[in-house]
Amino acid sequence: MAEAPARRGLVIAIDGPAGAGKSTLASRLARKLGYLNIETGAMYRALALKAIENDIDVDNEKALVDLAWNSKITLEPQIDGNRVKLDNTDVSQRIREKDVTEAASRVSVHPGVREWMVRKQRDLGASGGVVMEGRDIGTAVFPNADVKIFLDAAPEVRGSRRFHQAPTAEPSAAVLAEMRARDERDRTRPVSPLIAANDAVLIDSTELTLDQVIEAAENIVRQRLAAVAQPQ
Repeated sequence: MAEAPARRGLVIAIDGPAGAGKSTLASRLARKLGYLNIETGAMYRALALKAIENDIDVDNEKALVDLAWNSKITLEPQIDGNRVKLDNTDVSQRIREKDVTEAASRVSVHPGVREWMVRKQRDLGASGGVVMEGRDIGTAVFPNADVKIFLDAAPEVRGSRRFHQAPTAEPSAAVLAEMRARDERDRTRPVSPLIAANDAVLIDSTELTLDQVIEAAENIVRQRLAAVAQPQ
């Protein structure tokens, strides 16, 4: 009697707006499961950084797509998150800076750029055993993901978290205004807008601690693992 094929790990999609806590949740969840954590936002940031370094207009879709096809962006899992490499150079810290954050938000609206990114992201997650976070994972990248979580929080809470994570000379009100503008771009872009998949489970972290968010996500994953383990 032939042995049953080994079951691959789950594909877990975590979507949500900026400042909701997706990166932290994905990192912690991946570590607990022994999965690969794929931070798709870092890929857009890396491309935005290359555009800045090459003096390419972030509103020029064709130039950005050409740039993407001539770029090598890799994610290397670390205990505290991903090491991001752009053309073999570690840019993990640089891509978190304000100019790159703003540029990445504009780079990500272009359909051609998103098409290139989706192709790369699907390749990364094709074998399963991944926690992938972003803004369109459960709707565009992996619409058949085993687990879909949409992590959200009130804009004021997300703005406050982002301000305290990376304090700047700007007042918190300015950080919140920038976040609202980014939300608007993400939700209204013509390709893969930020929306919750119909079958995603919503976690509103407005009044939850990080531990409570992680516990809620783990419960969702455990239920799915139990369902998968049931004989068909």
